[in-house]
Parts: sequence; structure tokens; C-alpha cells
Amino acid sequence: MKPRFLSEKALLLGNNLIVADLHLGYEVAMAREGFYLPWVFHETVGRLAGIIERFKPKRLVIDGDLKHSFIPEWREREELRTFVEKVSPLVDETVLVRGNHDVGTLWLRELGVEVVDELDIGHWKLVHGHKLVEGERFIIGHEHPAIRLRDEVGAVIKVPVFLVGEKLIVLPAFSPWAYGNDVLREVVSPFLRLIREDFRVIVPLEGELLDFGRFSLLSKVLREL
Repeated sequence: MKPRFLSEKALLLGNNLIVADLHLGYEVAMAREGFYLPWVFHETVGRLAGIIERFKPKRLVIDGDLKHSFIPEWREREELRTFVEKVSPLVDETVLVRGNHDVGTLWLRELGVEVVDELDIGHWKLVHGHKLVEGERFIIGHEHPAIRLRDEVGAVIKVPVFLVGEKLIVLPAFSPWAYGNDVLREVVSPFLRLIREDFRVIVPLEGELLDFGRFSLLSKVLREL
């Protein structure tokens, strides 16, 4: 079962569509701290529904952090319920692999969502990535992997990436608000500290997948710029 990487920051594995780190409710959490952002819930759900309608997977797997806030927000249950009602009818099964932000999500089982801490698909074990578990080959989220690029006039942009290894695949965050963690500077997930691979770096950008080659070479080139 060979992983297929999608420019929409998603992964196909057999009949499974896998995304990570939607962080629904992020805008509400930021408003509580005095930062006001446009509400992109419907845009996010629409993008995911569009991917499902295009590739027609049988199962949707959310690899952690479906929601953002660690404490219940006033709109959280409404958003999660609406999300399930919009997306679940498009697939045969919806699975949430719980991440560290997914506290208080067991009630989603009432809506037909399978809520688990890990999921085996073929030779891969899916976990969110915030804590280590036993296994051989993993697909994780949590890291929000990204790299910084500089253009010819010196402007710096940060772009999300897939990190692809033989034993570990790290998914980019699906949320449009998750600008990402520059993995060339530091890593967050304990999996990236434990599993040392020379990952392929794949950039999903504007409907394309750009292969930036091996992590070690890319790191060297960008340091020299």
C-alpha cells in the first residue's frame, strides 16, 4: 500500500484519506486572547469535502487535533457537529486519531465517528505524534512541518511540507492558520528526535507537489544562501 501525497496537504493510503491538524475553533481561541481572525470554518470544510468528492476514499482519517482549544469553547460543539454532518456522509467511515488538542471529543462517537488513540493501516501505524508509542513505521501530524524560502529580493516565506521517510511520514497541517514549524531550525515531535532519517521534503504548493530532495542537502543549500 503505497502512500500518495496530495497537493491539498492530504495523503491517500489505499482507500483512506488522511489529514491532520485542522484545529477547528482556532479563531475563537485567538479572539479570547485579543487577536481577531476571519472565520474560515466553512472554507476548511469545503476544501476537505472537495478532496473527498474528487478522490472518493471509503474512510476519512483525521490524524489528530481536529479541534484547537484545550478548554471547551462556546462554539466548539456546534462546529464539530456541523463538520461531521457535512463530511461523514461523503465516506463510509470517519475516524479521529486523538491528538493532544482533542480533549472532550469522545461524544463524537454519538455521531458515528470512531475515536481512537492509534490506527493501523497496512504496515503503517497512525498516531498524532505528540507522544511516543511502540511500532515500526508511523504516519504522524502534530509537527506542522514547514521550511522558510527566500526569493531573489530577500523576502522570506514559510511553506508547509511533507517529510517522507522509510519509517516515518510527517503530514503538514490542514488548517490554513497553521503556518508551520520550520523543521530546518527545530523539531517539536518526539518522533523526529527518535527516528533519524534523511527525509524527502515535498512541498504542496498551489495545486502542485514540488520535490525539494533530501533534508540534509536542502538544509545545507538553504544555510548557504
